[in-house]
Parts: sequence; structure tokens; C-alpha cells
Amino acid sequence: MGVAAGPIRVVVAKPGLDGHDRGAKVIARALRDAGMEVIYTGLHQTPEQIVDTAIQEDADAIGLSILSGAHNTLFAAVIALLKEREAEDILVFGGGIIPEGDIAPLKEKGVAEIFTPGATTQSIVDWVRANVRQPAGA
Repeated sequence: MGVAAGPIRVVVAKPGLDGHDRGAKVIARALRDAGMEVIYTGLHQTPEQIVDTAIQEDADAIGLSILSGAHNTLFAAVIALLKEREAEDILVFGGGIIPEGDIAPLKEKGVAEIFTPGATTQSIVDWVRANVRQPAGA
């Protein structure tokens, strides 16, 4: 992780047709309250829109929230697009309804961490702080 000036910047996104965003909004608020800059993309985002936003916003990380069951396809598409656009330094983490058996394959594809139901907002904030980058002077 590089050292950069300013707060950690995180894009929180809801890929695909999943229409439930309460969890994503809770995480976005927790990250914001912890001093991070959060860009929430809203519902029904394509992987292309998510990656475009992350690059345009100079994000350090992308947090994907998914409940629809399309996590294997959509997470992989975001990872592939980041690689294609030479933006692999943007860390991807995710959460939602993701079966235990899908977590290891997602990590093998490049997802840095998966948070399942029951994860606390504090554990997510702590993980982002420890794994995304350290603010300048830390």
C-alpha cells in the first residue's frame, strides 16, 4: 500500500440488479464517520460504471455490496476491468449474502476481503484502515 496525502477514498457500490442498499449505506456512513471520503454510487451500477467512478474519483478502494447472488460474476468483472485499465492498485472488498464456499474463489480472483452478515461496522473500518493505505504522516 502506498502512502498518499489526505483521507482514504472509498467507492461504495451496488452492482447489478440488487435493489437493497441499506447495508451499503450503513457501511458508507461508518467509513465516512471514521474520517474516510466515501463516494456512494447508488443502485444498479454496472462493473464499468463502478470502475469508471473509482478511477475518476482517484479512489483507494472499492467496496461492493451484493445480495442478489451474482457476486461471482460481478466481482470478477470489476477485478478484470481494473486490471484492463491498469488500476489494480485500487483494492476491492465486498460484502453481503455470499456463501462461505464462494469466499476463497473470490479472493483467488483478487477480492481482498469479504464481509458476511454479522460483520460489525467497526471491523470493516478497522480492516480498511489496516489494508488500504496509511494516510500521510501515520
